[in-house]
Parts: sequence; structure tokens; C-alpha cells
Amino acid sequence: MASDHSVLRGLDRLPPFSPILNRLLASLAREDASFGELAEVIEKDTVLAGNVLRLVNSALYGFAGTVNSVRHAVAILGLNKLRNVAMSMSISKLWRSVSMPEGWSSARFNIHSVATAVLSDLVAQRVPVPYPEGAFVAGLLHDVGKLLIAISLPREYVAIQTLFSRGTRALEECEQEVIGATHSVLSGVVLEKWNLPPPIRRAVTFHHSPQQGDQGQLELSHVVQAADRIALDLGHTLLPAGDGPPPAPGAMLEGLGLDSQMPGLLEQFHSEFEVLRTFF
Repeated sequence: MASDHSVLRGLDRLPPFSPILNRLLASLAREDASFGELAEVIEKDTVLAGNVLRLVNSALYGFAGTVNSVRHAVAILGLNKLRNVAMSMSISKLWRSVSMPEGWSSARFNIHSVATAVLSDLVAQRVPVPYPEGAFVAGLLHDVGKLLIAISLPREYVAIQTLFSRGTRALEECEQEVIGATHSVLSGVVLEKWNLPPPIRRAVTFHHSPQQGDQGQLELSHVVQAADRIALDLGHTLLPAGDGPPPAPGAMLEGLGLDSQMPGLLEQFHSEFEVLRTFF
């Protein structure tokens, strides 16, 4: 059985965050981050700036190559959306550079993370949930604990997947048996080390068991749970077999009072996601 400490050693094996990503993460905890400040941060990374302009000039936004400055892009997308996009591009690039054990797919991990992030953001816009501006980042980072297990304890990671592949137990039960911790709790610990705001950390920690941290109220963890399961049901999974048999998307949204909005939500998701996934 492994300790949290041994798993968290994987943090030291990740490439260091770029100054750009550090500033984007820090801005999440500040309410006074400005359009100009965010644009200045992104402009310092030519690849990131180019990708942001490519996105805003895509068919999704309909500007057809007419936006040629990051500051103009900020004005079009808004502060939160642009920060979300910039963070997802920066973090997925970071993950791709890490050596991973056999059976791990960085491409699938990135796609599932981004799909969950987009869905979390769309759901949070439709329900009265605290701190909706943190939904995208919570969705993007909800499974970082899986990454750390794979990096720090590759043999145990394979053992977890073998146990899970038998199809009789939930993934977190398998993790608890093999290493004495779950990826969701580890993800929350990582986000605490990265100084992300408490609502984002709680959403990630409880995304498989919102009832344990919701005090009887709708919380961001419910949103991330629904988004995670819908992403899996749509086929955006880390493992070919998925993360257990998910319920139908409508059932997940019914609990949030959004079942009637499912068609419109999925249509908007596909529009945003199909453009974003070309960057990963």
C-alpha cells in the first residue's frame, strides 16, 4: 500500500510550469485580474498567442481571420473563457511531455479532461451553483490524480487497471485497495499544493461522491460529476473500456434539473469541443 507522499513525488517528475501557466493559475484566485493583464501574459508565449488567435478566428466564432491581436481576442471571448482556453492548451502541452507507463494515452487523457471541462462550464452556466467561473478548471484538472499514480507508481497503476478491467468494482475502490488512496482525493491535494481556490479543490476532491461534501446543497462537485459521466458516455474516455458503465447523459442532468436542456447543451458542447480538440 502506497502513501500519499509517495504518489505526490510524481509532482517532482512533471516538467516545471511555464511562467505563463503559473500566472494563469494565480489569476484564478484573484477577482481583480484584468483583460489587459491576461492579454499581456498570453502575448509573451508566441505559440499560445497564435493558437488563441486561431481559435477566435475559427468557424466557432465566425470572425474568419479578422482578429489579429490577443487584446481583441480577449474582448471577444471574455476574461474567463480566454483564460480557460489558454490554460487547457498550456496544461495539455505539459502532460504530453511526460514519460508514461504502457497503457497510458496522453491523447485520451487530454481529450477526456477538455471534454469534462467544456461540459462542466456549460452545466454551470445553467444551474445556480457557487463559483461557476471555476467549473472549467475543475473539469480540466479533475483527474490529475490518475496522472500522478501512473507517473509515481507505474506497477501499481497497472495493477489497478487490471483489477478494474474485471468489471466488478468501481475504479476508486480498486485504487483504494492497491495504493490506499483514490485519484479524486489525490487530485484535490495537488490543487491545494498549486494554490487553486478552495471551491475548485472541493469540486475535484468530491467529484465521485458529491454527497460527502455538499452539506445538502448543489455544489460544483455535482457539476463536475455530471460532466465527467457525460464525457465518458460520449466516448471521451481515458481507457478503451471507459471508467465503468456510465448512466445515460439525461439521467445525470435530471438530478440537476436540466434533463429538458440536454439537446441544446450537447449541441453547444459539440460546437465548442470539436474546435478545441484540434489543439490537442
